[in-house]
Amino acid sequence: MRIELHASLLAIARREAGADHAEDLVQEAMVVAVEQGRIDLADAGTARWLGVVVRNKARMHMRAARRRARRESLWQAGQSAAPVDEVPVAEILAGLPPALRSLAALVLTGHNRREISYLLNLPDTALRQRVSALKRHLVAKGLAAPHELAGLHLDLAYGRIRDALLPALIRHGGRFASHDPDGHLFLLRRSQNPDRRQ
Repeated sequence: MRIELHASLLAIARREAGADHAEDLVQEAMVVAVEQGRIDLADAGTARWLGVVVRNKARMHMRAARRRARRESLWQAGQSAAPVDEVPVAEILAGLPPALRSLAALVLTGHNRREISYLLNLPDTALRQRVSALKRHLVAKGLAAPHELAGLHLDLAYGRIRDALLPALIRHGGRFASHDPDGHLFLLRRSQNPDRRQ
């Protein structure tokens, strides 16, 4: 790789995402260049293209970091505000009108705002009204809003995550699958050791 091009790409990455991730971003851009067959680093067009790739990767990295920080702060706030005594789901759903019951069930099963809006065929304004009505109903019954209501403020694609879990579970012979707050999938399976030491 030409030294000037590498220095230029590092400068773009540092400017867009900071020095900590600059080298990784340049390496990722070079991998993309190889995959796309753009290996003539002396070509001015390739150099410009690589600059755009580094800039885009840096911006995606920064957006992901901001989303992760926001999710972690919401999660931490939810953990610190979680009630000591958990309210049973049946008690939360009891006495709710059908429209609010379906909303509460979708929230408690991990759907986000966009998915609920699609599944219930509701515009965003109507969904906001139902969320407010659900919170008012819970307060009127003297119940704390369940911790899962924080999921309405996150933007994870819970439906896609669930769609990916079952095939991964089957393909890898797992017993249980889930995801962390960032949406990374994980699955558990039996020990591969025949003597079952674990």
